[in-house]
Order: sequence, then C-alpha cells, then structure tokens
Amino acid sequence: MTTELDTSQKQSKAMALPEYILEIRDFLLDQGFPEKLDATVILGSGLGDFGSQIEDAITIPYGHIPNFPQSTVQGHSGALICGHVDGKKTLAFSGRFHFYEGYDFSTTVIPVHLAKAFDSEKLIVSNAAGGINLDFRVGDLMVIEDIIRQNFDLKAAPSKGLWSLDLNPIADQVQNIATSVGVNTKRGTYLYVKGPNYETKAEIKAFRIMGGDAVGMSTVPELMEAARLGVKSAAISLITNAAAGVTDQKLDHAEVKEAAEMKKNEFAQLVKGLIQAF
Repeated sequence: MTTELDTSQKQSKAMALPEYILEIRDFLLDQGFPEKLDATVILGSGLGDFGSQIEDAITIPYGHIPNFPQSTVQGHSGALICGHVDGKKTLAFSGRFHFYEGYDFSTTVIPVHLAKAFDSEKLIVSNAAGGINLDFRVGDLMVIEDIIRQNFDLKAAPSKGLWSLDLNPIADQVQNIATSVGVNTKRGTYLYVKGPNYETKAEIKAFRIMGGDAVGMSTVPELMEAARLGVKSAAISLITNAAAGVTDQKLDHAEVKEAAEMKKNEFAQLVKGLIQAF
C-alpha cells in the first residue's frame, strides 16, 4: 500500500530527476536492487577491478538496461554491480560516460542521478588522471580538494541555478580516513578538460601556473551535479601518467592499466574505508 510519505518522496524525486532515470530505477528494482543504497562508487579508467570486492553481487551490463548509454573507452567494462561491501549496500559503475565520447553533459551525470534516485548516502568518484604537480609520481592517489573547469561550457551543463561546491572539508575527512586504513594520499586540484586528445606541453605548463595538480576528462560534471542535488560526494584521482612535458615519455593509454594494477589493493582499501566511514 502506498503511503502519503511514499507519494511525497516519489514526487520529490520526480521534480529533481529526469523521468527516464526513475524508469531505470524501476527496472533495477525488478532485477533485485535495494530501494536504498549506503554508497555509490564511480570507477575510473582501469579501476574496475574494485567490482570484485562486492559480495552477493548482481551484475548488469549497461547494454541490458533500457535507456542506458554505453561506455566505449578502454578500461571501462560497462556494467552496474550492486551488492555488499563489508555489509554496506553498494552500487558500482564499472565504466562512466564522457563528453568526448559524444555524450552531452546530462548523460555523463547519469550515475549521480541514479545515486540520488536510490537515496545513496554517499557518492565516491574516482578517475585516472595525468600528473601536473612536479612532486607527484605515477601511482599516487590524490584526494581532490578543488577543481578548475577549463573550457567547461556552462550552457551545456545539466546544473541550473545557484549553488556552491566546497570540497575542502570533505578532503580533510577523506585524508583522515585514508590515514586510518594505512593508505598514503596526496591532495590537490583537479583540472577538467573535454578531451579526447591529450594536452600539449604548453597547455600543461599553463595549467600548472593556474594551480592544477592533475588533469583529466571526467569527474567535474559529476561533482557539480552531486552538489546541485545535495548528494554527499568525495573524489579521488589515481595519477596514472605524467602529463605532457613533465617527462620526455610519449603519453600512452596503456599506462593507465599498468598504474591501476599497481595500486588496485590500496585503492580498494581506501574505497572500503570511505564506504564505511565517509
């Protein structure tokens, strides 16, 4: 029997989210997903191995979900994985959607919308990023404390109205949790670019002057939409390569997989800690 509170909650979701998101939610409920989640995790390039940490898992390829886009990037398997991590109901997106794949910003934030639709208590966003900070090394985990929206077209963004994004207090909390689980982290500013090409040496030099510590092609639209919807979120970058001009080596996407493999245990430990305590 539908209560007045249930109706109010559904109306609240309907006002905040596109109708097709609620249809996707209903489909996933029919597949055995819980009505409420403790945590949602977006797994960046090469970091999909975390899905093996989820117990009692229900795995649904993106292609089997109505009205759902496909992830086309190497290192993104393209599946929803829902189950338990240390007793917490957790949904993981093994693969995300990027603007450079041809998706608009409203599509890139579908994981955030589903986190909201399932009343997820927290959102953990991860990515593979190029290191700009000269003190960073491949394999470092960087807690994102701020962002730079380089070339971000606000007219195309899904977020409307006035709101603020302050990641510093959350970064403090994330670093404390990382220390408690024995994982070393850096801290810095993530600079967003649309891609799909890697940046030039001159651009990286300019980005460093601007205050960027790492550069990547995701995460910022998701964090902005999470802030607009009031979804508590934290973000972590795995430094998988030195950005153009930092070393003499040619940039290669294979580096992403190698760095992710090297750090997969520490990454899993940190995400588990965040699911429990963040």
